[in-house]
Amino acid sequence: MNTEIQNYNSLQTESDQEICSKLSYLIDENLTHSESKIWHAHPVWFLDGNPIVGYSKQKKGIRLMFWSGKSFNEEKLNVEGAKFQDASIFYNNVEEIDDTDLKIWLKKSQEIQWDYKNIVKRKGELIKIKG
Repeated sequence: MNTEIQNYNSLQTESDQEICSKLSYLIDENLTHSESKIWHAHPVWFLDGNPIVGYSKQKKGIRLMFWSGKSFNEEKLNVEGAKFQDASIFYNNVEEIDDTDLKIWLKKSQEIQWDYKNIVKRKGELIKIKG
């Protein structure tokens, strides 16, 4: 695991550390060709420079966000905004993480992608590049 991400996880409360550790383990295990780093102050995984999945501590819990998650059409992923294609789920306990669901979403995150990497070049226009 990326040491920056390990450090991020270790700064969380004990229960949030468990959630973050499990999420990072499952993401690393399923996105084997990804690059991971701390980006905008939280852990994010990238495929070919495009952000795919990340998590962050928020008031509602640990937010797991998929940048292209709106296109996954998954009931458990809550669509946050109308402008972009992200969707999220919040966890407050490690037992809430469904490994099977997460593996399905991570598979979809490789198959369905919107081009966030070039969003600035396109002046905010988001285009689908996969799926």
